[in-house]
Amino acid sequence: MLSSLAAGFGLGLSLIVAIGAQNLFVLRQGVRREHVLAVVAVCAVSDAVLIALGVSGIGAIVTAVPWLLDVVRWAGAAFLVGYGVLAARRALRPSGEVLRVETAPPATAGAVSTTVRTRAATTTRMAAVLTCLALTWLNPHVYLDTVFLLGSVAATHGDARGVFGVGAAAASVVWFAALGFGSRYLGRWLDSPRAWRVLDAVIALVMWALAFSLVLPVFTG
Repeated sequence: MLSSLAAGFGLGLSLIVAIGAQNLFVLRQGVRREHVLAVVAVCAVSDAVLIALGVSGIGAIVTAVPWLLDVVRWAGAAFLVGYGVLAARRALRPSGEVLRVETAPPATAGAVSTTVRTRAATTTRMAAVLTCLALTWLNPHVYLDTVFLLGSVAATHGDARGVFGVGAAAASVVWFAALGFGSRYLGRWLDSPRAWRVLDAVIALVMWALAFSLVLPVFTG
C-alpha cells in the first residue's frame, strides 16, 4: 500500500511539474493574489476527477471514441491561441499593472510586516474559475497524462490501484498549493510594469507553442 501511494505521488508530481498553460495561469493568479484558493481548488479537484476516471479504467472506453480527443484537441488549441493573444495584447499595450511591496514598521522587535498591493483591474472570481476550467479540460495532454498514462500504470498495481490514484491526486494538491500560494513571494521581482510585460510576453509565447503542439500531430501523423 505504501509503495503504491509513493509511486502514485512520484509519477503524478513528475507529470504536472512542467511549464504549461495551467501552471502559468496558477502562477499568474498567485503573483496577483487573486482568487488563489479557488484556482488551486479547481485544478486539484479536476485532476482528482481525471485520475479517478483513469484508475477506474474509463480510458479504454475513451480510446474507442477517437474523434472525442480530436474535438478536445482543436477546441483546446483555439482557446490557447485566444488566451495567448490576450497576453500578447497586455505585453504590447500595458495597463500600468504593477505590484507595490511596502514594508510597514515592525510591530515587535525583529518582526517585518509587508503588504502587497496590485494596481490594476482585478479579475472576477467567476472569470478566474472559468478560465482555469478551460485551461484544464480543453487540454488533450491532461487526458493523455491522467486518464491514459496514470490509468495504465495504476492497473499494474492490482488491488492497490486506488491507493496509487490517491497518491497521484495528493501530488496534484501539493503542487498546485505550493505554486499558487508560493508564487506570491515573486512580488518583489514584479514591482514594475516592464516585468509584467515580460511575464505576459512569455505567457503568450508558451500558449501559442502549446497550441501548435496540439495540432501538429494532425498534420504530421
